[in-house]
Amino acid sequence: MDLVEYQGKQYFARYGIAVSPGQVANTVAEAEAAASRLGYPVVVKAQVQVGGRGKAGGIKLADSSAEVKEHATAILGMNIKGHVVRRLWIEKATDIAKEYYASFTLDRSAKLHLAMVSARGGVDIEQVVEEDPDAIARLHVNPIDGVTLEAMRDLVERAGLDEQALDGAAELLVKLYRCYIEGDADLVEINPLVLTTDGEVRALDAKVTLDDDAAFRHPEWAEIENMSVLTERERLAKSKGLSYIPLEGTVGIIANGAGLAMSTVDMVSQVGGTAANFLDVGGNADEDGMASALEVINLDPSVKAILVNIFGGIVRCDEVARGIVSALDRVDITSQIVLRLDGTNVAEARKIISERASEKIISELTMLSAARRAVELAGAPKPQGGTEL
Repeated sequence: MDLVEYQGKQYFARYGIAVSPGQVANTVAEAEAAASRLGYPVVVKAQVQVGGRGKAGGIKLADSSAEVKEHATAILGMNIKGHVVRRLWIEKATDIAKEYYASFTLDRSAKLHLAMVSARGGVDIEQVVEEDPDAIARLHVNPIDGVTLEAMRDLVERAGLDEQALDGAAELLVKLYRCYIEGDADLVEINPLVLTTDGEVRALDAKVTLDDDAAFRHPEWAEIENMSVLTERERLAKSKGLSYIPLEGTVGIIANGAGLAMSTVDMVSQVGGTAANFLDVGGNADEDGMASALEVINLDPSVKAILVNIFGGIVRCDEVARGIVSALDRVDITSQIVLRLDGTNVAEARKIISERASEKIISELTMLSAARRAVELAGAPKPQGGTEL
């Protein structure tokens, strides 16, 4: 479960992490009232679960009630990468001296937690990785040992934070790790982590992803979930029991299994395309599951082609094929579908699909050829490379 900024900051505050004071507003009038209580200047922030809010005009500084009204009116209802703004966070403006980056997440390949800190905050961490990977200091953390103040002090020193920020940043990182572990999060990220002009280290933004499997330990999460602002696609996927994450590409992805779905997203990227989503139907790759998945993908206007990548194991390929054929009769699909099936009873499955093959559904033998075809149909330049799978 991904939290929006204000929810993430409220989560941080439970663990003593310094954040700027602010209030939620659902209307222009509420935004004006919140700003009046906080005192000017304030920042009017769109609350959506997507990056790039500032570039899209979703974050504005206001020095008066008139400016709050102007910005709140413009931002409420704004569409930011497919997310319509329904809620605002009105925050007391902060005098910033420096901006940094800090996060904790799980490094699955190392089977350890990973802390990352950089003196280059305020920009996408992916951009920092591409331009200057050495600008990010990393530390693997054994969950048995946890972190110490001394280890966090060494980490922020290696990251190149300013001298006056070292102690405050180290102390905040200890609290952030506690939030990450005790709060059952998959990711806690602060970008930017700021040094204020009066010497305080504070979380100016908050990105928090909670581990859904830990929900039984956190009955309070139900309230957070009820307040989440989801797109129509996300609400539909959730109601159908599908694991769906919107991305920013043009190739819709459907696969059975999280690993296969991630591999499919990677393959589309490898051959020159961009994935519009991650969608794992799991064990629901039957008629109802496929119909629901196609319905979710079909709601995304950015999708130009759909790549369905299914490996039949417990669910046999012939059952999947029948489900897809039946689903096509139930859902009016606007994009062409590229289908790759492999696994148990694949020969029978391909026969079922071949009887329905047309301009609407195209069958491919491998994940690579399927990804290439989907990328071509989506209008990307002719892809090159890739590893046959």
